[in-house]
Amino acid sequence: MDRDEILRVLRAFEQEELEYVLIGAAAMGFHGVIRATEDLDLFIRATAENVERLKCAFRRAYSDDPNVDEITAEDLLGDYPAVRYYPPSGDLYFDVMTRLGEAAAFDTVEAEIKEIEGIRVSVATPLALYRLKKDTVRALDRQDAEVLRRRFDLGDD
Repeated sequence: MDRDEILRVLRAFEQEELEYVLIGAAAMGFHGVIRATEDLDLFIRATAENVERLKCAFRRAYSDDPNVDEITAEDLLGDYPAVRYYPPSGDLYFDVMTRLGEAAAFDTVEAEIKEIEGIRVSVATPLALYRLKKDTVRALDRQDAEVLRRRFDLGDD
């Protein structure tokens, strides 16, 4: 993943006032737990206006990529509220969700603001990441949860 590209996107999120919270391996990195990943995972607030802010941010970061228009409020506010966006750079992709079944959503994931190079980034807390990862079927998520549990002395709840 290209660090400059990630910073450009995070800056665009801030400039467009996107309501989001970063989750997944990239969020773990903000807490000092580094793991290779090819994507940025995020929850966004489930409103049509916020979906439009997401699209504006991607257009800002990727010079009006026409594929951004394939992201719709209907998708992100519908029954299966997730989209994957592949920007033209080809170096990373974005998994954008408004909720993950009944388990989690933008409004239920505890977040904190981290700053990197003057950019304010909304990042899931270590406990929120642990809760998202500990009971999944994916072995890598369970490994992440265990690392988070040990690193931040998180109890099993």
